[in-house]
Amino acid sequence: MKRKEFFTQIGIAGFGITAFGSLMSCKKTYSQKKLFFKISLAQWSFHRTFRGGINSPYEFAKMAHELGFEGLEYVNQLYPDVMKSNNKVKALKVFVKKNNALAAEYKIKNVLIMIDEEGDLSTSDKNKRITAIENHKLWINAANQMGCSAVRLNLYGESDPEKWITNSILSLTTLCDYAAGLNINVIVENHGRLTSNVPILMKVIKGTDRLNCGTLPDFGNFCISKEGYGSVFGGNCSEIYDPYKGVAEMMPKAFGVSAKSNDFDINGEETTLDFTRLMSSVKEAGYTGFVGVEYEGSRLSERDGIIATKKLLESVGSEL
Repeated sequence: MKRKEFFTQIGIAGFGITAFGSLMSCKKTYSQKKLFFKISLAQWSFHRTFRGGINSPYEFAKMAHELGFEGLEYVNQLYPDVMKSNNKVKALKVFVKKNNALAAEYKIKNVLIMIDEEGDLSTSDKNKRITAIENHKLWINAANQMGCSAVRLNLYGESDPEKWITNSILSLTTLCDYAAGLNINVIVENHGRLTSNVPILMKVIKGTDRLNCGTLPDFGNFCISKEGYGSVFGGNCSEIYDPYKGVAEMMPKAFGVSAKSNDFDINGEETTLDFTRLMSSVKEAGYTGFVGVEYEGSRLSERDGIIATKKLLESVGSEL
């Protein structure tokens, strides 16, 4: 589906951008019934804050607690003390100890770790693929020690679909077998290019034949062309896999959900995606776990964008 056709179809062409003050002042009312899911915060939502040195990534639990979140979704690349360490095993012990103490202090649940920059799991270079597998095992260990339920990884390394499928299944099978003994689910996010082509991705997931192999449907990452890095936001993608179809197809194997957002209108609705329609698919799949807030916009501050996304999820969840 071409981008213009897609956005015309979902009816957002006329959406405007409004000031955050207007968004926060709107009085959208809804019944305060119990949500069918829990809400976690993806650490990436604060990536500019952490990378800019405004706050330490070890303040994540405190920041999430202050905003009323129940769970934490860590992003490994935001911890340079680990990623740049000459002794990653030792650095990870410190990472685990610190974050466990902070999660306990703020009474918040460690949900998952998102793993980036640890090598390509879908490459046809066997040595590089094996190295990537071993690197990912370190984070699976950490996730187990932190009481997480899952690790999220990426499947990069090949552009040829058949080679990508074969290599991905090999790596995932190995990692799932390792993680099973540690009670960790290994989940793959639609993160651009082949991973956002859902039928191909699901062929890989099902091809492992492992119960702890699953998905992390990301509402905003359905760009399947080379540009755009997976995101449907910003108008930089020429070919988009239908997000509503994609989320529905990924949900049967989902061990997590990423409610990605970019901007909001005066009524507090996401200006690109219909959250009610997306969350309906989540509910219809019988999912009752954590839904992660992942704000990646730039018009609002990171904190305000996180708050707006959380409010929208609570509103939609109450209506559903």
